[in-house]
Amino acid sequence: MAHRWKVLAVTSIGLFMASLDLFIVNIAFPDLSRSFDNASLSSLSWVLNGYAIVFAALLVPAGRIADRVGRKRVFVSGLLLFVAASALCAISPSIPFLVGARVLQAVGAAMMIPTTLGLLLPAFPVEQRPVAIGIWSAVSGVAAALGPPIGGLLVQISWHWIFLVNLPIGLLTAFAAVRILDEVKEPEDGRPDLLGAAMLALGIGLLTLGIVQGPEWGWTDGRVLGSFVAAALLVAAFLFRSAYHHAPVIELPLLRVRSFALANLATLVFFMGFGAMLLSGVLLLTEVWGWSELRAGFALSPGPLMAAIFAAPSGKLGARIGQRPIATLGGLLFAGSFAFMLASVGPKPEYATTFLPAFMLGGIGVGLTLGTLPAAATASLPPGRFATGSAVFGMARQLGSAIGVAVLVALIDSAGTDLLGGLQSGWWFALVSGLGAAALASSLPARAKSKASDSEPAPATA
Repeated sequence: MAHRWKVLAVTSIGLFMASLDLFIVNIAFPDLSRSFDNASLSSLSWVLNGYAIVFAALLVPAGRIADRVGRKRVFVSGLLLFVAASALCAISPSIPFLVGARVLQAVGAAMMIPTTLGLLLPAFPVEQRPVAIGIWSAVSGVAAALGPPIGGLLVQISWHWIFLVNLPIGLLTAFAAVRILDEVKEPEDGRPDLLGAAMLALGIGLLTLGIVQGPEWGWTDGRVLGSFVAAALLVAAFLFRSAYHHAPVIELPLLRVRSFALANLATLVFFMGFGAMLLSGVLLLTEVWGWSELRAGFALSPGPLMAAIFAAPSGKLGARIGQRPIATLGGLLFAGSFAFMLASVGPKPEYATTFLPAFMLGGIGVGLTLGTLPAAATASLPPGRFATGSAVFGMARQLGSAIGVAVLVALIDSAGTDLLGGLQSGWWFALVSGLGAAALASSLPARAKSKASDSEPAPATA
């Protein structure tokens, strides 16, 4: 019995490290800019987007490779790669070097996260799996809540420490994983489509490049137009390849499942606003209000904390009354938080009466959405496609965040020296994203018919 809880602890630490890294880097942006000769926001945005795009593109292929060669082997290898890439991030002499190291980090994270659940479930009897899945799901929420304050504390020493902290934790976890985890494999179903994953990553990367550089190069510049055209061609080629590959990144027949397609599209749109929200909050507090990274980190934490608190109860309520009304409400609350910010937040730091209530309201919206859309996406899938469905959901989250950051950066650059004006444009974008997600969620089936057996619970997604 003790063994299964050790498995839960080891896999949860790996999941926590990878999840924390998605939130901890935002708070270091001001310090990174100062360290690299006042690097522009557009160049720094690739520190976030390089990670998000590669992570998203590799989630499904990495999971399939793990099923084939062994989940323990891939988990440990991904963890060690994540640790090595963290060391490279910490010693980065330039922004391009840091972005490259972050891409390697993303590869390691993509190897870890799909394997955590695959290692965890076989260690628990069927009746205890819901408890294990609940703890596993809560880890990402805890990482989101702790990311800003931990980042703020570490940046007080140096931005290098947001990466160095991964080294001792990761190495100790890898040592424990080798000793504790059992190897798990599934029957081989052919090699996953790594070329397709590369095409998707490059296509989204070029789309992001065009959005980020549009204000600087000019929207009619050949480089920007070329980026958009190449992105469209690569994504089209990716979809064509996915239609014929035996183990594609996205199984296109799944998109014919209405609840799956709508839930993932709503997730993509919602997280465009979510990506803009995280970075805009950091920039408002540190650059407009002049707060330290430490103070900003603690000031940001109530939002993710609300998301963590509301995610699990909303998931249970959604299972009872249907995901549609709760996910719709989540999108509306998220949009409402930005309406409040646009009406109240200004250059004067009035945190308790403006930013705090708005950010907490947005966090509640995130929790309601995250607690229901994963279930809506996977409920109508057969049990054999839960893992793939959850991975596609995770991919939609990361791609949406990358696009949202790119749009925010473009809006800020277009505003010139008026940073607050650029942030307000970003809040309008996030407001529209919330409304769009709510509209899509309202089109979900009233209650998706689950194909899962009672003995096999659908996993949440990290």
